[in-house]
Amino acid sequence: MELDTIELFIEDVSEDGIQAISFVKDPAIEENWIALNKQKVAFKSIDDEKRIVVGIALKPDKKIFRRKGDYEFNVIFSKETVRKAGHLYLQQLNNNNATLEHETNAVGLSVIESWIVEDVNNDKANGVYNLDAEEGDWCVMMGVGNDQVWQEVKDGTYLGFSIEGAFSDRKIEASMTEERAGELLEIKSEDLTESQAQEILDLIKSTII
Repeated sequence: MELDTIELFIEDVSEDGIQAISFVKDPAIEENWIALNKQKVAFKSIDDEKRIVVGIALKPDKKIFRRKGDYEFNVIFSKETVRKAGHLYLQQLNNNNATLEHETNAVGLSVIESWIVEDVNNDKANGVYNLDAEEGDWCVMMGVGNDQVWQEVKDGTYLGFSIEGAFSDRKIEASMTEERAGELLEIKSEDLTESQAQEILDLIKSTII
């Protein structure tokens, strides 16, 4: 049986939006970050730890499994919502709000760069950091000034970002899923990203089960 898909969106900017970004072991969007440490500065003979992590904070059109009691469902964000959420996060000065596993407030963590991927072939998310980012992805670069958290990043305790916030919601009807399937099937197989290929497999499975 196919799970319901609930679209999350921003309806009221005074109530909806992202309040914080959390460091987690298992990112819901299944995208790990790149930890930038011990980067050599070309024109200086020093080995400097920049203490920076880069990753995808939110992907549009990516189904994310959720459960409330016995009710299992997927949530999804549109490109418009991802862009709006990323911009609103900075406009509301939330870039210093961070937690660990959505449980503990973390001091010394700050988003120092934030951007929406416009051109997958020319964006630094792919050309520099090899994030396999897609158009519309919200990418985040975070500085880690907390010694303990940085050590845990290097140890593999935390592997990615997870957002914290409030969103309005509405159920997506089956026709929306069919529309998305049509978009994916128009992409040549050699141009499919790993996440797009997985989405096609999920759609195929949903028609069989």
